[in-house]
Amino acid sequence: MSATHRICRVELDEESLAPAHADAEHERDIAIFDLIESNRFSLFDSGQGVPTGPFALHLALLDNKLMLDIRDEADQPIRVIVLSLSPFRRVVKDYFAICESYYDAIRRLTPAQIEAIDMARRGLHNEGCELLMERLEGKVTLDFETARRLFTLVCALFPPAFIR
Repeated sequence: MSATHRICRVELDEESLAPAHADAEHERDIAIFDLIESNRFSLFDSGQGVPTGPFALHLALLDNKLMLDIRDEADQPIRVIVLSLSPFRRVVKDYFAICESYYDAIRRLTPAQIEAIDMARRGLHNEGCELLMERLEGKVTLDFETARRLFTLVCALFPPAFIR
């Protein structure tokens, strides 16, 4: 993999993290690991030239907005992108609901029933991933798998009160 056009480190703001149960924390840890192992991420060049990475990505919530603080490998600021959480509310709420069903199902349902719930869960995850890609258009370029993993991390930051 190229040393550029990628994320080399991800940090989640501890104060922004929503309370989560063990299954959700495990998914978050896997998403961070997988994201660092394989991703494509570059800043949109508006004609002024931009660094090519690798990038350190700091994710946080600020006034009910998602903040992507993009830094260089030495942790020097490059760009901050702020996105409203409002467009994500419905898909994240639905995603959390289906995840709860999935976690419950793996403890007590048949493999066929679990698979049906997991298909719905993946569908909502893809919908959230596509929304994230759309909201980042013109700001960063990333591939589908990178956006999927980032969406998992965005979900980890959603305050419970915001999705009720």
